[in-house]
Amino acid sequence: MKKLIAAFSLIIMSAVLVAGCATKTSDTEKLPVKVLILPAFEVEKMAGDFPGEAQYYYEAYLQGGEEFDLEGGSGDRKIYYKDGVALCLISEGKVSAALNAKAVLTDERFDFSDAYVIVTGCAGSAAGYGIMGDVYVITAAVDYDLGHKADPREMTEESDTTWFHDENYDRTASVMLNKELADKVYDMVKDVPLETTELTSEYLEQAFQGEEWANRQPQVLKGTAVTGDNFWKGEYDHENALLITETYGCPDPYAITDMEDIAACEAVDSCGMLDRLIVLRDSVNLDLFAPGMTPEKLWGPKVNDELASDDSEESFDIFATSMKNNFEVGRIIVEAIMNGEL
Repeated sequence: MKKLIAAFSLIIMSAVLVAGCATKTSDTEKLPVKVLILPAFEVEKMAGDFPGEAQYYYEAYLQGGEEFDLEGGSGDRKIYYKDGVALCLISEGKVSAALNAKAVLTDERFDFSDAYVIVTGCAGSAAGYGIMGDVYVITAAVDYDLGHKADPREMTEESDTTWFHDENYDRTASVMLNKELADKVYDMVKDVPLETTELTSEYLEQAFQGEEWANRQPQVLKGTAVTGDNFWKGEYDHENALLITETYGCPDPYAITDMEDIAACEAVDSCGMLDRLIVLRDSVNLDLFAPGMTPEKLWGPKVNDELASDDSEESFDIFATSMKNNFEVGRIIVEAIMNGEL
C-alpha cells in the first residue's frame, strides 16, 4: 500500500513539474516586445502608396515580419511584429480604440512586460497654439464628451462655451501621462526639423495675417489632447476644448483634438503601463473653419473631401508631409527605446 501511495505521489509530482515546465516554456516562447506602436488607421496598403498613420513606421520596422490576427478586438485587425517592434491599427473612435488597444496588450502570444507603448497619428491643431505640420508630444489627454453640453441655440445666457463640468466624471475624464518620460522625450526631439508645403504656408499666411503663432515653420511642441468621438470644428467647440483642458488642470495647453487618445490611455493604464506610454500626434488641419468655409461646404452630403489626400479642402496638401514629420520625430523615440536610452 505504501508503495502504491509513493508511486501515486511520484506521478502527481511529475505532473506538476511537467505543468510547470510547460508554463515556463510557454512564457519563454512569447515574442518579446520593446516598442508597441498604435496608430488608428492606414489609408489603403500598409506600404508603398499614399501614407496613413502607420505606413512610415511599418516600412521602417515591420515590413517582412510576422502577422497575427488580433483576437478579442473589434473589426478585422492584425498585429505586425518584427525584431522586438509590434504595431496594430486600433481604429478611430474611443470604443474601438480602447477595445483594440486592450486586446493587443492582453495578447498572450506577446511579452509586453518591458515594452513602451507609442500611440501615434494625425490630429487637428488648436488654432492659436499650433499649425498644420506640427508634431506634439502629448502630456495629458482629456475626454471631450464627458460632462454636459448644450447647443448654442438653447443657451439663455451669452457665453463663448457650451460645455458644463460634472465632477462625477472626473475619475475617467482625464489622464496625466508620465511627466518625467514626456519631458525626456520632448528634450530628445524638440529640435527635429519639420517640413511644410507651399500651399499650406500660403493658407496660414493669408488666413491669419500678422499672427505670430500661424506664420512660422512647423515645430515639435508639448500639449494636451482633447479626445472626442466626433470630428468637430468651430469656435464654440474650440472654446469648450480650452475650458475642458483648464478645468482638469492639465500641465500643458490644449494642443490637438483627436478621436483615440483618452481611450488608448485608459487601456494602457488598465494594464499597468501608463508610466511607459508616449503619445505622439501630428497636425493635418485646424480646429477652426478656414475663411469662407462652412460645415455644409466641407461635410455636406454631396461633398467627398478626403482628408488624407493632396487636394483636400480641409488639410490642403499637408497630410503626407505631416505624417512624415511624425515619423521623423517618432523614429528617434523608437530607436532610443530599442537602444535602452529611455
